[in-house]
Amino acid sequence: MTWLKEVIGTEKAIIAMCHLLPLPGDPHFDAEKGMEYVIEMARKDFLALQEGGVDAVMFSNEFSLPYLTDVKTETVAAMARIIGELMPLIKIPFGVNVLWDAKKSLDLAVATGAKFVREIFTGVYASDFGLWNTNVGETIRHQHRIGADNVKLLFNIVPEAAKYVADREIESVVKSTVFNNRPDALCVSGLTAGAETDDQILQRVKKTANGTVVLANTGIRLENVERQLAVADGAVVGTTFKHDGVFENHVDIERVKALMDKVKAFRKDAIVV
Repeated sequence: MTWLKEVIGTEKAIIAMCHLLPLPGDPHFDAEKGMEYVIEMARKDFLALQEGGVDAVMFSNEFSLPYLTDVKTETVAAMARIIGELMPLIKIPFGVNVLWDAKKSLDLAVATGAKFVREIFTGVYASDFGLWNTNVGETIRHQHRIGADNVKLLFNIVPEAAKYVADREIESVVKSTVFNNRPDALCVSGLTAGAETDDQILQRVKKTANGTVVLANTGIRLENVERQLAVADGAVVGTTFKHDGVFENHVDIERVKALMDKVKAFRKDAIVV
């Protein structure tokens, strides 16, 4: 049994993304509609995900494009306000992802009581955001300084829109990441949100992970969810839950229910080791 059962309540868990609209300070923030509109849309999307039957939710500033690797205070403050206002409605476990700033993700987790964070904790990358460096030693020490010891860390080891500066096989990345950092989970992604996770890479990561939880991080759809969950321990799902499966749209509860019905049938029939 993995920690998914203890923290989220099931193996082969589906963590749904609740994508927040642009926030104050973001280039595309709608100052005329203001934070009240952002909160209302987050409430609408969250309830559709929760009522649609997902196992957990992860709040992220997905529309804070283009992303920062040193996120500003106003972004974290806005995310904390949104989650705080939704708190009376939240009945399922939740996590947070402040794109792309691992320490601020942990700060938000402590402030809101989130159970997990997903981030780029390790590596140096050539990315759309420039040369992208990390300092996992400082991040983990920050985690313990602020009392986030029980927050699960989901390591994104195949970052979206980025490539390792060093040319390393994925098995090498997995082995060193697990040995040096003891991650709670490894997230395997496609190129962008909504892009299918490569089956072969997912299998290679799972084979090398030495018991560490492995999550398919992008591109889960009705037609591939069973195949991906046959390898992965769970999945992070965002775009396919949107109206017409379009990243920019809001959540469609019927699409949520359809995928979760398929996942629950798969879990019922599968032998989960």
